[in-house]
Amino acid sequence: MWARVASTVTPMAGRRQMAAPPPVRVAARPVAAPQAKAKAAAPPPPAQHRPIGAHGLDTSWDRKLARGQLAPEFTLDLHGCTLDAAHGRLMHGLTQAKALGARLVLLVTGKPRPADPADRTNRRGAIRAKVIDWLASSEHAADIAAIRGAHPRHGGQGALYIILKRRR
Repeated sequence: MWARVASTVTPMAGRRQMAAPPPVRVAARPVAAPQAKAKAAAPPPPAQHRPIGAHGLDTSWDRKLARGQLAPEFTLDLHGCTLDAAHGRLMHGLTQAKALGARLVLLVTGKPRPADPADRTNRRGAIRAKVIDWLASSEHAADIAAIRGAHPRHGGQGALYIILKRRR
């Protein structure tokens, strides 16, 4: 087979021609019929990563949050921050909240952007628009059980609850 391939190649100008390697003889052996392999156990399916905003609480937690019956154990206020400063403050604040053993973190972001697409000149809600992406791609993502909108007494549309998983 090498001889056939080598015969189709022309050497480059100014290069010496390499000698063809000696032919290799392969002894032909009869091919045995393939044996039926024992059915191997199927590998376990990959771990499903739950989206960060997906349901991760029992109904009693959701009910208490909706009624405003739970008091936040840690509060992060991102008002007046640039996007870079807000990101750094959020990551540092969650590290502190976890170190203190807090389960319910109140994140004050400001009200979301207006639904009217014609009102693009108003930059309100830039931090709020980025928070979920920041949390999903952070080192804290695995420690977050759920994210919910805050009760009006804790900031309503301008705030979020971040519920951290219980330490084991």
